[in-house]
Amino acid sequence: MDLALLRTFITVHRAGSFTRAAALLGLSQPAVTAQIRTLERQLGRPLFLRQARGVTPTTIGDELAHKAAPHLDALVEITETGLDEDSSVRTLHLAGPPEFTAERALPALTELIGDDGQGFALRASFGNTEETLEGLAAGHHDLAITTARPRGALLTASALCDEEHVLVAAPRWAAHIGPGKLRRKGAHALEGLPVVEVHESLPLVARYWAYVFDSRPAGSGTVVVPDLRAVLACAAAGAGLAVLPRYLCSAALDAGDVVALLDPAVPPLRTYFLVVRTGTLAMPHIARAHEWLLRAATEWG
Repeated sequence: MDLALLRTFITVHRAGSFTRAAALLGLSQPAVTAQIRTLERQLGRPLFLRQARGVTPTTIGDELAHKAAPHLDALVEITETGLDEDSSVRTLHLAGPPEFTAERALPALTELIGDDGQGFALRASFGNTEETLEGLAAGHHDLAITTARPRGALLTASALCDEEHVLVAAPRWAAHIGPGKLRRKGAHALEGLPVVEVHESLPLVARYWAYVFDSRPAGSGTVVVPDLRAVLACAAAGAGLAVLPRYLCSAALDAGDVVALLDPAVPPLRTYFLVVRTGTLAMPHIARAHEWLLRAATEWG
């Protein structure tokens, strides 16, 4: 069987679309379609059911993908990393949100990098959940950390940890609001105040407002920066209110740089997931990193 055809098949299977697979492979959509048809003729069975939006694998398509994908991934890794003098060292490709990956995952994984013959090289990239899962499905990453559980059988997810979200501001804003006003008036006490967020849609603030106040935030972000560490720095400088994970702002809270404006009995939580392509935990370096992160997460609470 032609490995190029098999690689195209696996990419279509993971992407769920000829168009998306073509973009990932750097091919035209007609070329991808032709390769899949060639493989189907060779096997004498249809591999996908064409639908209005994308494709769905047939039973034989699923079976072929689950059997072939881990082996094809291993071959791709060999061709991409090469056979150097230290062939025992494998490269682990990790992807996830920048703040959590930098503050939690990377420090934990660096403990596995050593000269004992059991370590591995580490490469990290940052992105949102959609980008990260797409890259994982396409074979660009080995492990992905996401804030959503992927659907389908192509990717396997394990709950990694929960993070608590905290509504914070610089001390002067806390004094402006007053100690009891927020408890009495709820979200109305915060109307008109500046907000610092990672996106114009106010994802963290909106989620906090819905969970704690059962409402939607009024207004828009005053400062929008695409990194929670920058959000913390701006909030500490007095730019406005922010919703941040406690692990990220705990030192600033202890130092008094920011103040928690509210302490709900049940704080909002967000779950992180550790995701791999189904079958790739058979690779020792991926399995070891996967197990290590799950173990490390038990101490992050």
